[in-house]
Amino acid sequence: MASKFLCLHVPHCPNLFPTKPTSSTLKYTSVPTTLLLPTKPRNASYYASSSNHNSYLNCVPSTASSFDLDPDPTLTNEDLKPTSPNQRTFSWLEMSSLWVGLVVGVPAYYLAGSLVDLGMSWWQGIATVVAANLITLLPLVLTGHAGTRYGVSFPVLARSSFGIKGAHIPTLLRALVGCGWYGIESWIGGEAIFLLLPKSIKETTSSLSQTLPWLGTSPLEFLCFISFWLAQLAIVWKGIDGIRELDKYSAPILILLTCSLLIWAYTKANGFGYMLSLSSKLSSSEFWSLFFPSLTANISFWATLALNIPDFTRYAKSQKDQIIGQMGLPIFMGLFTFVGVAVTSATGVIFGQVISNPIELLGRVGGFTTTILAIIGISLATVTTNIAANVVAPANALVNLNPKWFNFRRGALITALIGIAFQPWRILKSSESFVSTWLVGYSALLGPIGGIILVDYYLIHRTKLSLRDLYSMSPYGAYYYSGGFNLAAIVALVFGVLPVIPGFLKKVGIFASVPHGFAVIYNNA
Repeated sequence: MASKFLCLHVPHCPNLFPTKPTSSTLKYTSVPTTLLLPTKPRNASYYASSSNHNSYLNCVPSTASSFDLDPDPTLTNEDLKPTSPNQRTFSWLEMSSLWVGLVVGVPAYYLAGSLVDLGMSWWQGIATVVAANLITLLPLVLTGHAGTRYGVSFPVLARSSFGIKGAHIPTLLRALVGCGWYGIESWIGGEAIFLLLPKSIKETTSSLSQTLPWLGTSPLEFLCFISFWLAQLAIVWKGIDGIRELDKYSAPILILLTCSLLIWAYTKANGFGYMLSLSSKLSSSEFWSLFFPSLTANISFWATLALNIPDFTRYAKSQKDQIIGQMGLPIFMGLFTFVGVAVTSATGVIFGQVISNPIELLGRVGGFTTTILAIIGISLATVTTNIAANVVAPANALVNLNPKWFNFRRGALITALIGIAFQPWRILKSSESFVSTWLVGYSALLGPIGGIILVDYYLIHRTKLSLRDLYSMSPYGAYYYSGGFNLAAIVALVFGVLPVIPGFLKKVGIFASVPHGFAVIYNNA
């Protein structure tokens, strides 16, 4: 009988022993502080369904400071370790400031305006954006819970659902989207530099201002893009503390500049009467056929953060701070998209034509002071959004891929290089390509990943994770599954993505046509 059991040394756990075990309390073995356990390893499903689930997993503390992880060196470095209590400094105000920095930017300004361009009325465009962000808020808060409770980043959390090795699949897919967004935001920043350059410089370099067919843009615009791309790396090099400080002090400046732009438009246009008079150009059936893909696209806008929000909530002081701080998202998005629509509609009265691009608008306003403020405002808005939303996740994913070689800085540099390869000037060439191809397209990848992680964390593990096993390559670990891969999660991801592929291939022009059902699935990906 004894040969079927293994003696393991067990640290004191109040859920298993009311007091620290002694030789008298463990009469069934001659070793005073040991516990007899079957040699057959238990996987995560056992602990999820067993009546001993809580007593086993509650022995795992929520922070690394009280738990000696003894992690596998191939699974951790300083960027992947759980945050300690003295690293958890984000209050609800700083979480809200993070969202102000993320929201105030050219793409968010452009969101509702692009829907108006497609035929919606001003209030329909804003309502679509707000509805999408209310929906997105739910997975943001739910996924953020794990980051605050255990102090782990998104790549580490993904190990619990996809497996120790399988976690590379969702994290690298998320990283790919982040690289694309990094390129888009960097192009917007470079475009600001180009449009606000003095006319004398553009005229003296007219040969550089002509579009090259093979490049898809002009050498001067590309040079401005690279200049802005390089400038961001100085902030990235400071890591998460640099990002936090940037967002903290940029938030009030961005709010002030946004309000100034709104007041200017209101004064020059003698109110917002023109905007309020704008009605929908769509019939009822046309509106609903546009509404659902637009809702999907706007959910996709922050779907990236809904996945890797633990990268930030791991630094939150408490669950209350992360929840209250994130509730600012739909509020800030609603207010800022209103500014975007209001100012855009006012330009029709002020200039006789609608100018939806805020950078072009600021260039038309002119004046030395306006130009300086425009450069400061657009640079701050772009950098705060780009670094927080599009660098942290890809960098952490690469660190998770090879902790020995990658650190946050190296991961950020690779992210920035891949962002150039996305050729963002082609993605932003029209509202259709931006909304229907880019935003809806990558939502087909991120939606299933988010669903799998939430179901695993809340329904299977009941929010109880083993920090030790998250950093262990042991085949007996709870998250090792089959050779380090959770095949059930991978199959679920494949079946979640497959139905969307035909519609995506039609959208990018590879397929001439697909059955109507596939188009509907893609539009609601």
